[in-house]
Amino acid sequence: MRIIITGASSGLGEALALHYATKENQLVLIARREDRLEAVAHGCRDKGAEVETIVADVNDFSRMKEIGICLREKPIDRIIFNAGVSVGHSGGITPFEDFERLFKTNFLSIHALLEPIIPRLIEQKSGEIICISSLASLFTMPTSIAYSSSKRAVNAYAEGLHYQLKPYGIHVMTILPGFIDSEMTQKNRFKMPFFMSTEQGIKRITHAIERKKIRYAFPFRFYLMIRIVSLLPQSLRDKIVNFTNFKKGA
Repeated sequence: MRIIITGASSGLGEALALHYATKENQLVLIARREDRLEAVAHGCRDKGAEVETIVADVNDFSRMKEIGICLREKPIDRIIFNAGVSVGHSGGITPFEDFERLFKTNFLSIHALLEPIIPRLIEQKSGEIICISSLASLFTMPTSIAYSSSKRAVNAYAEGLHYQLKPYGIHVMTILPGFIDSEMTQKNRFKMPFFMSTEQGIKRITHAIERKKIRYAFPFRFYLMIRIVSLLPQSLRDKIVNFTNFKKGA
């Protein structure tokens, strides 16, 4: 199986690469930090996988399109869009530059790479596209407006792709994790509910991928809480959000 993973130099991307590093798989790992990427690739090769590394910033859309054109020369079985950033949680107004960077990395980079690849997937009438979103996309807190907005855009994009590409035998999946131990969550300075280890998170994610879950949100209790709060009257939601922000110290 030929598997492409973006944001593969650390966090969930690194863990996913190592999980899929077997003699049966060919991995294409994309990230901007060359030293970290090569270290991950070395670990994957030690497990028997054939590995190709591509050093690139996903925010360089022209470069992403060029990479997509090169990658489509061979069959693609699975592509995992994992690259993502956050600016942490802040009660202030997010600077436009940060807002732009989050949308470029978390959302627009997906289509930049995928646009030239989709015709190949349609031609081969197979393939899997996995978008790593977040539970934060389901309820926007005032301390994470940019991040939640970018991830909600990912949800809408993946939903549309699902309907568009399903007739061609292509599976589009959206994974919405809660708080998982990674470089991103290590920046948070508040107690994260239902916090999971990287190993626990990867086990859930890969299980959902193997079962071809169109949309998978976890942990379930956290997801259920978000759904319940979303159904409450606006006045109650306001009180819950204000209380939560107070607990964060925002």
